[in-house]
Parts: sequence; C-alpha cells; structure tokens
Amino acid sequence: MTKDASQDAISAVLDDVAATLACLDGDDAAAISDLANRLALLTGEIEAPAQREMVARAGKKLRKVADGTAKVPSESLAAARRLVAAATGCPALEGEVSGTVEAEVDDAGAWEPNPGSATEPESFDGAPNSSTSSEAPSVSTTGDTAVVETPADALDNDPELVHEFVSEAHEYLTAAERALLVLEATPDDRPAIDTVFRAFHTVKGVAAVLGFSQIAELAHRAESLLIPVREGKARFGTGYANLALRAVDMIRSLVERAGVMAQGVPLSIPGGYAPLMAALDAPVGPDEAPTPGARVDPNEHEPVEKAPAPADAPPGAASTAETWVRVRTDRLDQLMDIVGELVIAQAMLSSDGLLASEHGRELSRKVALAGKTVRELHDLSLALRMVPLRGTFQKMARVVRDTARRVGRHVEFTTDGEETEIDRKLVDALADPLVHMVRNAVDHGIEPADDRVASGKPAGGTVRMRAYHAGGNVMVELSDDGRGLDKDKLVARAIEKGLVEPGATLSEQEAFQLIFEPGFSTAKTVTDVSGRGVGMDVVRRAIESLSGRVDIASTPGRGTTFMVRIPLTLAITDGMLVRVGAERYIVPTANIRITLRPDASSLKTVSGRGELVVLRGEAIPMFRLGRVFGVPGAVDDPTQGLVVIVGEEHSCSALLVDDLLGKQQVVTKSLGGFIGRVPGVSGGAILGDGRVGLIVDPDALIALARQAA
Repeated sequence: MTKDASQDAISAVLDDVAATLACLDGDDAAAISDLANRLALLTGEIEAPAQREMVARAGKKLRKVADGTAKVPSESLAAARRLVAAATGCPALEGEVSGTVEAEVDDAGAWEPNPGSATEPESFDGAPNSSTSSEAPSVSTTGDTAVVETPADALDNDPELVHEFVSEAHEYLTAAERALLVLEATPDDRPAIDTVFRAFHTVKGVAAVLGFSQIAELAHRAESLLIPVREGKARFGTGYANLALRAVDMIRSLVERAGVMAQGVPLSIPGGYAPLMAALDAPVGPDEAPTPGARVDPNEHEPVEKAPAPADAPPGAASTAETWVRVRTDRLDQLMDIVGELVIAQAMLSSDGLLASEHGRELSRKVALAGKTVRELHDLSLALRMVPLRGTFQKMARVVRDTARRVGRHVEFTTDGEETEIDRKLVDALADPLVHMVRNAVDHGIEPADDRVASGKPAGGTVRMRAYHAGGNVMVELSDDGRGLDKDKLVARAIEKGLVEPGATLSEQEAFQLIFEPGFSTAKTVTDVSGRGVGMDVVRRAIESLSGRVDIASTPGRGTTFMVRIPLTLAITDGMLVRVGAERYIVPTANIRITLRPDASSLKTVSGRGELVVLRGEAIPMFRLGRVFGVPGAVDDPTQGLVVIVGEEHSCSALLVDDLLGKQQVVTKSLGGFIGRVPGVSGGAILGDGRVGLIVDPDALIALARQAA
C-alpha cells in the first residue's frame, strides 16, 4: 500500500469514528469501549506524530468514559470528539508541522494546552528525525541507570491496562526474537521479517497510547532499522541481527520497568539505552556476513537486564481472540491450593468409618460421586498450570547463538519436543540450570573449527535439545557432538583439586558426576563464560530442588548427553498407598508397572546378597522398602508381602512392601527446612486420617538401596 493509500484508509476510519461519536452519549459504555479499541489499534498505523498523538489522546478519553473513571464523562466525550475531528483534518505531514498546539478539555472541565503536539516530522524512510522536539520527561542519572520523571499520561494509566501491555509485549518480543534467530540462518524468510515488523510496530503503538515514549521511540527506530531489509535493498546479516536483538533486549527491559512503574516506582532507563539509540540511527555494516572463526569481543555492547521469560503463546489473531482469557498466575496458584485442600478433605471423608457401616451405603455412593468430581476438578486445575517448553527452548537458542559468538564457534542448535508441557513453576525454575548447561556444551563440548576438521568432523558443531514425557516425569536431553568427557582427565583433575583421593577407583558414571562438584572445572583459563567451577554445581542443586536428577552419557570424541529428569508437577500426585510395618508410604502410580504376590519359585538370591524376583522370564532386582528405611516390624518373608514393580520397560526394579492400602490422590508438601532433603523421598502428604505419609522417589530410592547393598 502506498503512503497516500494508507493515509486515505486512516482518514476513512477516523471519519467513521467521528460519525459514530456524534451519535453517542456517555451511557453507551460498550460502544464507547469499542471505539476506544479501534483508536488504539489505529494509533499503531499512523506515522504522523501530531495525528498519532491526537488519536491516542482521544482513545484515552474514551477509555476513561467507558471504564467509568472519567471525572466529567460528558466533557471527556466532547474532548474526544474534538480530537478525532482535528485528527481527521490533519495532513499527512509530508511537510513540516510547526507550532501546532491543541487545546484540550481535561476531566475536570478546565481547558489546558497540550504541549506535546508541537513535533518535528518523520522522514519518509521511517527513521525519526534527529531534531524531534516532543515533550521530554526530566531525567536524573544514578550510576548506569537513568531515572525518568514519569509523564502524567503514564501515571494516569489503569494498572490493569499496563499489566496487559506488559504481558502482550513479552509475547510479541518473544516472537520477534525467535524470528530474528530464524532470519540470521535464512535471511530471505519473508514471514520472519513480517513477524519482527509486526512485533515492533504493535509495541510501538500501544506504548505510545499509554505514554511510554521511551519504549515507543526505541521500537520505532528498531522498526526503521529493518526497512531496507523488508524492501529488499539490504540483506539481513550479523550487523542487523546484533542491533535488532539488542533492541529486543532493551525493549523487554523497559517493558518490565513499565510494569513496575504501574506500582508507583519511577521509570528507570538502563545505561545502554542512549548508545543503542545512536547505533540504531547510524548502524555500522548491517549487511555484513559473519566471519568464519572470528572471535567476538564479549564487551561489544552493554548488557541489558533480561526480563523473566513469559509463558510463550503466539499473539492471538482476531479470529481466535475470543478463545483466550488472561488470568493472573497468583490466582492460578490460589486455585491450585484450594483444590489441594479439597483433595485432602475428600480423602478424609472417604476414609471415615461411617461409610463402611450398614447405614452408610447411600452416603458412600454420594461420596464416591463427589470424589469423581474432585478428581476432574484436579485434572482441570492441573492442566491450567501446564505450559509448553517452547519459550524455554527459544531462550536456549539465543544463549547458544550469543555464547557461540563469544567463544568463536560455529554451532547449530536444533530442538525436538517443544510442545511438551510442564508445570509453570517448574518451567521458571528449569530455565537457569539449562542456561548453564547450554553454555557449558558450547564452550567445553564443541571444539574449535580447526580441531573438528582435523578429527574428521564438520567445522560447525551441533547442540540438540529434546523434551518428552516418561511416566510421571519430563525428560529434557541436551546433547552435543563435541569432544565428549574423558574419564581419566576428569579423575586427574579431581585429584589435583583434592576432590578424590589419589589411587581411588571410580566408575565411569562416578567420574562423570565429578563435574557437578563445587569448584570443579576443566577449563584452563577463566573467562566471562566459564572456568570458575560454579555453573554445573548450580545445575545439580537446582535440579535436585525440583525433586529431579541429572544423568550423563558421553563418548570421548563423539559428544555428551545430559539427561534431566524432573516431575511433571510438584502440586498433586496420584499414588498407591502402601504399608511397611506401622508406616505408610506413597508410590507414584506413574512409576508403577505391576504389583504381585511372589511365590517361592520366583525368588532368587545372587551371591548371598542381592535378591531377584523372576517375572515372565525376566530377572528383576528386588529391594526391601522396610530394610532401606529401617522400619521395624516389616514383612521378612517376601511370599507374605507384595512386590511393586517400578521403573521403565528396560530398567525395572521391585520394591517389597507389606500391603497395598489403595490408590489415593495426595497433595505434595515439602518436608521443610528443618527436616531437609531425605534420600529416596520426594515429599510428604496428609492422608485421610490426618497422618503424614512420605512420597517415595523410586529412582532415588533404588539408587540408595544399591549403595547400601
């Protein structure tokens, strides 16, 4: 669409809005709200500063009338009519707008001048004029951060609107970041270019409506940067990618600050804002291609504080907007807590002795029906907390890209299973350890290009991330095709660090686990990426805090695979309640394959120590739960007890228990800081009779039993 055609379309919309406004009164809140939404969308399409500001102010006036927050609705409605009428007659600003000052009615009915409308024009290439003289908030500087005196327009914003802006901006920025990484690999990907433009354009428009001028200006310049690429006049290369990704990071940081500002905190501008704005005005070599093997200066730009990665969802199109509702996460957490208490209450009711009496049959039927409803409610509330790992995987793609440039590697990042869902709280907690693992894979795992070629490998390395469900757990695998782990070198380094006694004999897995020890590092020099010996230690502690574990498989010269296993959720567990002596334990049903009472012919003993139970011709190691936990009074003869087969198809073990008490849904509770972490136990739960049962972690329990054997 040409510039004239675009202006004609804008004028047509404004004419329609003006005509509708003329027929409305202040009581039709729905119609006024609809007009406010139309003007908000239109603001993002208008390039002329004066016209854009008039439309934005009119939309804000209408929004206040629709929400019932206008002090004098009739005056605000009249002011909106005048602003729309003025914007309808506003020229396309092909020339200069000089000295335009609108008089506007405020909510109290007094006339006040609008000093922000005297603005220099934009140039037609989309770049802002360097001589722009719009209303500028005062700025005070503290260290590397500038504290901006918040404009009155921004202070007047409804906190709910700001919260919605922050949420939507994160989604658009996430989509833009993903598209920029695609563009760096395939510069001619037109849909990716359009995605980036749409993101910057939308954030710019909404930020302008809400009065966040710094965000709007930065988004505008970032949008303008890519105009030559969109028009086919330049090829998207490393220079464009670096600047655009820096802009995404800076906008994300500013958006996060805008959300805090809604709580009364002044808007602060990161120290890298001004240099980035200058770089966007005069980009250096945006069409340069990456130089093979080039070392990138890690200090080439100032870091920007990253905002937390949001649960990723594509910006909703108009056709699907009605199917999405935004819900605050604290309300979801509150819902889950209430459902958890309901599950406990249901368990207590189901175990009431009255139900087993002759007069309790009808009541028992009703309790069973209520239990079915509680279970359905639990499943639904659990599904509400589930989010895909797509956003986390995208964040890792950015980490791979930036780390590879810093250490001078060529690395391709591939993913599988991005749609695997996991509890939202686990997604947030999983991101940091994955960042450490990815940086480790790129820096330590992938060899320099010359070394790879000399060993018969491609010059570029590959890092692959894969996620999938395994029983009641989520598996996240991170693999690389690099140098792999050398057991002898790891042991020698551990001896040098004093972590292992000289002459000690370690298995391959024990040697691999050394990399998780505090202070252990195989890096010869300390850099800003690695070498301090703290990253992998953080990984293990973080994963274990989620009741998970990390396993390693590696072949020297071929690569390494890290396998992270974490539970699907930490909230509610479906478990089998078992008795051992006088104690009761809960075994997650997702880990159970089968239960049986063994006969004497199926029981075997190896070397007088290890016990086996033979099931369908397969010898399965058996461990006595009572012996592992030291429970007195547990069944000694396996034929008098029951065996619970747990694990996966090719890695099963048997747990000997006294009896099965039934299947039960329980709310997982932490054991607390006083008790701390108990080997083989993932948490506790309140049972139907009010007693506490320990939730067994089968994998950790079996590992504990093997160590004790």
